Parts: sequence; structure tokens; C-alpha cells
Amino acid sequence: MIPIRDTIPSQRYPLINNTIIGINIVAFLLELSQGPHMNRFIYIYGLVPARYSISQVASYFTLEQQIFSIISFMFLHGGFFHLLGNLWTLYIFGDNVEDSMGHISYLIFYLLCGAFSGLTHLIFNLHSNVPVIGASGAVAGVMGAYLILHPRSRILTLIPIIIIPWFVEIPAFFFLGVWFLMQLLNAAGGHGASGIAWWAHVGGFIFGAAALTIFRTEPHGERIDKKPVPIPQKKTYHLQIISPIGFDNDSTLYGTITISLFEADAGCVKLVNIAWGFHRKLIKVTIPAGIKQKGIVRLKGLGKLAQNGGAGDLLLEVNILP
Repeated sequence: MIPIRDTIPSQRYPLINNTIIGINIVAFLLELSQGPHMNRFIYIYGLVPARYSISQVASYFTLEQQIFSIISFMFLHGGFFHLLGNLWTLYIFGDNVEDSMGHISYLIFYLLCGAFSGLTHLIFNLHSNVPVIGASGAVAGVMGAYLILHPRSRILTLIPIIIIPWFVEIPAFFFLGVWFLMQLLNAAGGHGASGIAWWAHVGGFIFGAAALTIFRTEPHGERIDKKPVPIPQKKTYHLQIISPIGFDNDSTLYGTITISLFEADAGCVKLVNIAWGFHRKLIKVTIPAGIKQKGIVRLKGLGKLAQNGGAGDLLLEVNILP
């Protein structure tokens, strides 16, 4: 399962989350610049359990180096796809967690999640001389906090079936629950030989979920004496999932597409995943400028097969957000 986005918009610019993403990219470029000395660089700034448990190894490092590696390891990565996977997941979930904490608290929270994940790995791999690097433990902490904050949010997820991209919205509690269960099973099963620090993921996730109440600054309840002011959206998500409905003797299918007021005035193009039975179609839908609320966009030939062998149409009713 590959997460694409969540359905909870952030209320303010995720300054710290985006800064952390930028630092990870810069650190990765710094790694690449080491050339033949990269392994030495990773051993110094990665997290190596043996450096803390074996005195002969620890003697080669200063106290400052030992402390710093508990932070620095979470900004290093073993390759481009390792980096991309971690930063994309952080991009999806981190903005909402930062919303709930504020900038400074979120920064401290993120670093502590990473440090705790590293210490968890160290405890379960006490004498390992293999460096552990990556933001995944810290990101797991963010995911744990997100689970507590928005369990009923929906995660747009790509599930590749051979060569067919299947997009489906999965409840956050199910997506993150399955993810955590897989980490726990792999960790308990002793699959450390795969090169993945499973216990770091487990430790980070648990710490993030548990520490949320300490770092959360937004009120836990809703005020009843004041109505929330809606924030106007300039754009809706480019990729949308539509599950059309049909009737027995009608080859036409019916669905709804959501756009913003700005998009209704200016016109827009959306990428739509049409889920109908076992058929999954990904198409571009052009919304003409000036369309009104409950206006209809007709997609010819995308309905059900008719008795004459042809195909009906798909009618999309336009829902314009205020």
C-alpha cells in the first residue's frame, strides 16, 4: 500500500515539517559527496549499537560524537528510494501533527521520536556493529500521533495490481494499524537480516502516540459558543476517486465530482479514478469555466454496456465547495 494523500487539510503552513524534509535532502546530498569515504561517514554519523555497548569500539569516539549520532542518524539515508519513501510519508502526515502542536513543539517531538526509535533499536540489537540510518523511526512517531489525532481520516492509497493502479480511500486507523502490525510482526519475527530496523519503527510509533498528549497544544474539545469559520479552498485535490451508481435498466452511470469556487469560475482539469465493479479507469476530466453548482459533466462511453452492445454515459454532478 502506497499512501498518496490524506483528507485533512492543514490549517497553517507546515514550516518545521518542510524544513525537516529540506534538511534530509541536503544531508543526503552531503552523503553522496563523500564518494569512497561514504561508509566511514555513515559509521560516524549513523547509529551503531556496538559504539555504546562495547568499550573497545566506544573508545574511538568522543562523548560529543556518541550523543550527536543519536540525532544525526535520522537525517541520513541508504539510497534515493529510502529517502523518497520516508519524506513522502512525512509530507502526508506531518503537517497535521504540526498543526496540533505548533512549530517548536513539533520540532522537539520529531527529534525525540527519532531518538527513542534509535534507542529501541539499540536495546534489541545491543552488540550490532551495523550502522542504522534513516528518518523512518521519527516518521513512525509522526504516524503514531496522526493515528490518535485523526483516526477517522481517510488515506488515498495506491494498491498496484500487476500493472493496474488501484486507488482506494482507506480509514486512517486501518491503514496505520495494519502498517504498525506489519512492523511489529517483522520485529518479533527477527527479520533484522533484511536490513530494516523494525524495532526502531515500533519504538518510534509507540512513543509518538504516547507523547502526543504532552506536546499537543490545540484544545481537545470543540467550543460550542462559536461556529468555526470555513477556510475557502482555492483548489481541490487533482486526483479524485468516484464510485458511480447505476440502475438496472439504465446504461447511464451517475457520480459526483468536487471542485472549488475558484476552479468553477476558471475551469480546471481533474484526474479521476472511476471505480465500477472490477473495472478501474483513470481518466482526465475537463471542467468548463463558469459551471454552476449541480452542473453536469457528461463523459461519453463510460457508462454500463447497453443491450445493443454500445456503452452508456457517465454523468458527473458538480459539487462546488464554498
